[in-house]
Amino acid sequence: MSYRGSNNGTNSNRYGDPNDFMEQRNDDLVEKLSNKVAALKKITIAIGDDVRDQNRLLNEMDYEFDASKSLLGSTMRRLGIVSKSGGYGICL
Repeated sequence: MSYRGSNNGTNSNRYGDPNDFMEQRNDDLVEKLSNKVAALKKITIAIGDDVRDQNRLLNEMDYEFDASKSLLGSTMRRLGIVSKSGGYGICL
């Protein structure tokens, strides 16, 4: 029995096997996706590093502000003592 457009039992046409074309296209898309995932991974790692650095800086600033607050509180207490003792014409 002969079929119209018969290709002797294969799925190929004059441009090559359609499965090969689809396989190649799929491989290309997988490679592009893999490259994008790798780029996103690098960006994510960089963001994580930046966040850790900023948290470290914030912790250092918190420590410095606490130290400044303590120093300012001590200074204000001393000024209060001096002003109550009536010395040096200090008005608060």
